Amino acid sequence: MAAAVDETPGVRSLVLDCPGWPGHLPGQHVDVRLTAEDGYQAQRSYSIATPADGTRLTLTIERIADGEVSPYLADELRPGDGLELRGPIGGWFVWEPALGGPLQLVGGGSGVVPLMAMLRARAAAGADIPARLLLSARSWDEVIYRDELERLGAGGGLEVRFALTRAQPPGWTGYARRIDHDMLGEVAWSPEEMPRSFVCGPTGLVEAATRALVELGHDPATVKAERFGPTGGPG
Repeated sequence: MAAAVDETPGVRSLVLDCPGWPGHLPGQHVDVRLTAEDGYQAQRSYSIATPADGTRLTLTIERIADGEVSPYLADELRPGDGLELRGPIGGWFVWEPALGGPLQLVGGGSGVVPLMAMLRARAAAGADIPARLLLSARSWDEVIYRDELERLGAGGGLEVRFALTRAQPPGWTGYARRIDHDMLGEVAWSPEEMPRSFVCGPTGLVEAATRALVELGHDPATVKAERFGPTGGPG
């Protein structure tokens, strides 16, 4: 590991230098495997948070209290420590500026990670492709990449909307509930604009959001989803 950045009290980004890295597309993930001194191995999948940047990539890890891998990555890994990676993995839940848009992103919690890789690729390319992100989090302090998302959403054709499900700061005027059909009806592009939709987050959110988008008239073939459970998975 080259460096670490605390994103929220429970989330940490790891900047990794990977000699021989072949490159990757925004939305892909890697498998991280840890091996204990007694030979016991544990493996989890984590989305890559950044677009291709030579041999460097970033993983954003949410600490799962009873997890086998995330507590070590979030709390104990130090600069100079090594990790065993396999990847990049995945070719379906990917987007790059050459594919065009509009780009429609829906995420919950750490499900924002692969979506952020797409937005960062869009920004790095200087693309003016219209994009919208609807992101759900428990509270304002738990919004991953919050400051960067606000900067990116300040101009350049990206709209960012937040839904805070458990606690809201004083004066909050945004959404204060889980993502649902009515919310997506207000935020999503119309089906006639033929957006490319990507949904990532916990299983319940992903199922509700993808179902709502289809009910709103979006072609199921254009709605790509990636989900994860409480023990890890991409995102």
